[in-house]
This record gives sequence, C-alpha cells and structure tokens, in this order.
Amino acid sequence: MNIFITAGTLDFLKKLENKFPNENMVAMLNENGALLLHETNGQTVFNEPRRYNVLESHGQLQKKGFVVMNNISITDEGRPLFEHQFKQQAETLVTTQGLIALRLLRPLSSNPYIIMTLWENETLYQKWQKSNSTLDLLKASCDGKQKIFTSVPYVNKYTIADES
Repeated sequence: MNIFITAGTLDFLKKLENKFPNENMVAMLNENGALLLHETNGQTVFNEPRRYNVLESHGQLQKKGFVVMNNISITDEGRPLFEHQFKQQAETLVTTQGLIALRLLRPLSSNPYIIMTLWENETLYQKWQKSNSTLDLLKASCDGKQKIFTSVPYVNKYTIADES
C-alpha cells in the first residue's frame, strides 16, 4: 500500500478528489493550506506528489475527522529500530478512544517519516495527548543509547474538508 500527498488550494484539490470518485482520497485543511492524500495499491493520479510506503495500517481513512501528522526525520541507520519500536507501540495506540485510523508512512525518498492519525475530533485527540499514553517513541530517541533522529520532530494538524 502507498500514500501519495499533494498540496494546493482546497478548491482545486476537491475538484481532483471528485474527478476520481473510485479512488481513496481525502482532502484536508489547516491554517497553512490544503493537502490531498491518495491511498492506493496502484499508481497515483498526482503529477508530483510526496510518496510513502504504508508500513503500518489500522482502521479506514474517512472523509471526516481530525488528522495529526507527526513528522519524524530518522537516520538511515536508525530506520529499522524506529520501525520496530513503532510497531510495538502501535498496538496500544489503536485501542485509544476516538482514534479512527493510523498509518506509519515511510518516505520513498529522503525524510521525514509520518505517523498519521485520524481522530473523531480534536477534543479526543487532545484527551489522548494529555494522558500518559502518548507515544514514547516521540518523547525520546530509543532510550538515549542511540541517536536516531536527525532533527526535532514536528506536528501538522488538519481538519478533513467536508463536501460543502
């Protein structure tokens, strides 16, 4: 499975999404602009997308909700350790109240990895974030023994663009 992401105006991205109704596409918006995400086993219809392999997948992407993308740049040597530790921690995350879907995205070129979560709403995401169960993976670089991050992780938050 692959995910392709492109950016543009919301109007343009919604037209593109509507042009391919049989494709699994989700338009999302934040204060900095809009993205269109295309999840597929095949090729994408985007001209120049960011390209990712889906390493871990739980739940179905929906056209409603609140999306959080944790962007994490990892050293080449640290990739296997990061992927292994994430897969171990994902099992507890997927049972969290309000979580609809989760994707671990490995970039096909360069960095960063993206841990993408889709929540019913922002309130449930914030409730989880304030709990002690947030991903330990995002708090430390593998217990400090090995430095696997190439830069400080950052978060992008989006609202799924509805049909109106």
